[in-house]
Amino acid sequence: MLELLLILILLFLLAVRCRRGHAGWKDLEGWAYAHRGLHGDGVPENSMAAFRAALAHGYGVELDVHLLKDGNLAVIHDSLLNRTTGQAGCVEDLTTEELQNYHLEGTGETIPEFMDVLTLFHGKAPLIVELKPTDGNHAALTEAACKMLETYPGVFCMESFDPRCLVWLKRNRPDIIRGQLSENYFRTRSDLPDILKFVLTHNLANFLTVPDFIAYNYAHRKDTPSIRICLGLWKARGVSWTLRSREEYDTAVKEGWLPIFEGFQP
Repeated sequence: MLELLLILILLFLLAVRCRRGHAGWKDLEGWAYAHRGLHGDGVPENSMAAFRAALAHGYGVELDVHLLKDGNLAVIHDSLLNRTTGQAGCVEDLTTEELQNYHLEGTGETIPEFMDVLTLFHGKAPLIVELKPTDGNHAALTEAACKMLETYPGVFCMESFDPRCLVWLKRNRPDIIRGQLSENYFRTRSDLPDILKFVLTHNLANFLTVPDFIAYNYAHRKDTPSIRICLGLWKARGVSWTLRSREEYDTAVKEGWLPIFEGFQP
């Protein structure tokens, strides 16, 4: 029985392994990251106005990218368009030209192209790029994002909730800093099977993805020992999302997390 327990512990430790010591991480440190840009007070999330505001205030940004029907990339959080634009449909069904028909939160801002954001930043502040795959397009999405970033002169990393995006990065672009987004799925995803919730909550797919960092829900960061193992034993870096008060921000930074904030300015 003791031997079996030791084997299970060893397998768990190996399952959550991470890559340590990526030389580029130091360029991401020391920044605060505006979640979906610096939005609020009439400035929509993931809009060019929100990204300009973040840049003007000296923040890096976290943003979300989706693959369009014509192979281009759009910056928007949800696949469904109704919450942010008030219109029906999915962003994956749109072409680049059609983005201009979808206004964000009742403003004059429209859904940005990813390349427009890269042109705006042009290395002036670091980017955390979240890959948002839909309907099995994880490989095409990840490849398209990497191609757009090939000549980008600035600092960036890539992350996703979907381990398949990180597997693609590991196999095809191992030089890029990659991160596994996660949270306690038992708290948030009643639609998933329990076994999948367990694997994703405890980062048990890390042996396939070997991430450089774990981006974990701030409110859930103490729910699982796998986080302490990833950051302690395997020396992965930690990113904390989404910090919504100065108190949360100060606590996360004190604990060593890279901070992604929203709703206030640190």
